[in-house]
Amino acid sequence: MPKAATGSNGKGHNQAGPLYAKLEERIMARDSKGASDVYYDLVRAKRPFKEIMGEAVRIHAPYTHVPYHQRIDDGYPNFVNNDHCLLSARAALNLHKMVPGEAKMLPLAQTIWYIPTGLDIWNQKLNKAPGHYTRGSDVQPKNPPKPAIYWADQKPLHEKGPVHERLNTWLQLVERGEVINAYRVFLGLMEEKSHRKEVLAELAFAGLIDVQDRVLFNRSYTTGHKSFRARATIEIGAALGWDTPESHNAIYAGALDIAVGPRWYSTYESACVIVKSLIDGERIGASAFSGTSEIERGYLKNTTPPTEAEAAELIDALINQAEPAHIYVLVKLIKAGRGPRQLVDVIQRAAAQVLVRTNDSNNFSIPQHCYEYCNTLGWFYDTFDHPRRLKLLFLAAAYVNRDAWHQRDTKDLAKLSIKAPRAAAKKSNDQILKHIEAAMLAFKGPEGVDWARAYLDADGDKAALRQCIALTAARIGNDPHNQELGQLTMEDYAKNDGPGRDMVAFAGIQHTACHRKYGDVLEASRRFGYAVGVESLVH
Repeated sequence: MPKAATGSNGKGHNQAGPLYAKLEERIMARDSKGASDVYYDLVRAKRPFKEIMGEAVRIHAPYTHVPYHQRIDDGYPNFVNNDHCLLSARAALNLHKMVPGEAKMLPLAQTIWYIPTGLDIWNQKLNKAPGHYTRGSDVQPKNPPKPAIYWADQKPLHEKGPVHERLNTWLQLVERGEVINAYRVFLGLMEEKSHRKEVLAELAFAGLIDVQDRVLFNRSYTTGHKSFRARATIEIGAALGWDTPESHNAIYAGALDIAVGPRWYSTYESACVIVKSLIDGERIGASAFSGTSEIERGYLKNTTPPTEAEAAELIDALINQAEPAHIYVLVKLIKAGRGPRQLVDVIQRAAAQVLVRTNDSNNFSIPQHCYEYCNTLGWFYDTFDHPRRLKLLFLAAAYVNRDAWHQRDTKDLAKLSIKAPRAAAKKSNDQILKHIEAAMLAFKGPEGVDWARAYLDADGDKAALRQCIALTAARIGNDPHNQELGQLTMEDYAKNDGPGRDMVAFAGIQHTACHRKYGDVLEASRRFGYAVGVESLVH
């Protein structure tokens, strides 16, 4: 891998160097408005999207790590969340392709708006620094310290031996929490172009197996963030070009964090035992297992989708039945030759249904992260031919089951009741789209879902619906989850072609409208509209 890019002068766009220096200054000053003003200058100067995104990642990369993702404060465990700056950039990279031409730079405007609030979240949790985690506090920190660097960048470490063995060594370093050694070994592996896809697949896999084993009565949980961060690293690095200095900044921002604790692997271990015993038919004892069997690899080749009745049975087990019911249904479908990737689509639809049935604006944490995990698993299947991906079906299923029961036990799993408004019969499809948009902007999720039902019943253009939801999500700022879930649901709505796929679109509407809002959520998009002359974003 090339050396990290350290500033605009080393990246071939000297003309914009002063603007990028000013952008860095305003971000480091935690000044969202000032950073956004610089961004508008960059847009007006017609600097490329990927160039600006690369600069944003370079600037925030050192300051969005934490020493550990959990801290015991006076005897109480508190979770210190992962980096939403990088996740926002990943969402912007994809939303950029989903929204209409005049708004294509809006998603990245939301990222720039957010980054100053996402630096040094460790000190934010201690109420020593302003930002995402202190904005609800009555007393704002005074004289905050400069954003801290907890993990310095490193040089590659090159080891010898077959790549499979070296990847296994890297994963063991991750499991043991040897952050620096794991990062250095990863950097060394990434320099080998011939093995790069295998290395990236293992990075994503390491994130996907890290899922906490309970959520009810917990406020300290990983919620799949390691996999989200790994995916962001991969997508952004690929967009910037793996053989460019800019890509190193994405790796520093994302790959290093995989080994930062805590790490939870008990659900993955359960998935391994399920596959070994219920799929391979082996007796579980004290002896160690490793690798994958020919039987397991064989099932990965199947592509037959489940029938509508089979999909309904799995969704019912995931949402309405206690563990282990869903495990046996999933095993039955795998053994019946149903395609694992097609089963991911069904699991996604179950996660989408939980989102649609959630109404408390403060209770979307588990459903939104669960959906993002299921989406990330679908992306993993579509991107990599990883030999252990069958096991990950059981992680996603376990997550959805816990998600549904968490919402039920917190009295927020509403009855599924979606019905087209009577007035829709007299409306054109374009008028119905306006009603969907207005409902989301008025934070009326169920109303927007009902209008979407009418639109789809009238055979409305699905591409136009995807664009409407994606653009509205891009307009609602102050929390990257708004952009992430809007982008992810619309990504899946374009790919998920099984029965009941409309639930994915409904989930995008419900989350965009009802997820917790902070302050004037249209301020960033309105300022962008004024600055670059996009009239439709001003109002």
